[in-house]
Amino acid sequence: MTLSRTLATAARVLRQLRHDPRSIALMVLVPCVMLLLLRYVFDASPRTFDSIGASLLGIFPLITMFLVTSIATLRERTSGTLERLLALPLGKGDLIAGYALAFGALAVVQSALATGLALWALGLDVTGSPWLLLLVALLDALLGTALGLFVSAFAASEFQAVQFMPAVIFPQLLLCGLFTARARMQPVLEALSDVLPMSYAVDGMNEVLRHPEVTGAFVRDTSVVAGSALLVLVLGAATLRRRTA
Repeated sequence: MTLSRTLATAARVLRQLRHDPRSIALMVLVPCVMLLLLRYVFDASPRTFDSIGASLLGIFPLITMFLVTSIATLRERTSGTLERLLALPLGKGDLIAGYALAFGALAVVQSALATGLALWALGLDVTGSPWLLLLVALLDALLGTALGLFVSAFAASEFQAVQFMPAVIFPQLLLCGLFTARARMQPVLEALSDVLPMSYAVDGMNEVLRHPEVTGAFVRDTSVVAGSALLVLVLGAATLRRRTA
């Protein structure tokens, strides 16, 4: 990997995204719209919004970044752009890191807007620092980016990329502790939830929701999410192949 090639790849991806306003709107605005709808769904019960709003503040960016990243990357594969890039003196690590950096920059904007909206416009009540909430939201968005880059290697069309969402995202959504405490689940499902990164994303948000200081559990949860994102990016580089069709 070289920094100049990674930055050049990131700049190219950002230039392409600049001409795709629908993708930008999906990444940046959809989590905000979902949070806004959620707030007024529970308009008569603000405490309910407080209890699940923080968790969904991390889940919504993860889902949208997964969708957009997987489809955008697959589009480059099917168009032949990725194959031409790999014919250049460009390492797989440079390519994956460049994509991750470009989508990560958008994840920063997305997470900042969603966190600001939830805290200052929708009145989400958290005990901990808003910056910690933003950190977890950003790590979740980066995890979604990494997962999207990874699954794009196994899809032959954009439709197939979308089909990976029920297989990759929905089980994590059901087992992350959003609907019921993981300790109350059937033991096999609880053990499975312990190895899914979204579980730690939700736990990290709940730590900020309940504790004014940085706890050991928060450090563990954010480390697992960050480590999972890094591991998936490495796997994405390993599965990157020149022939895409």
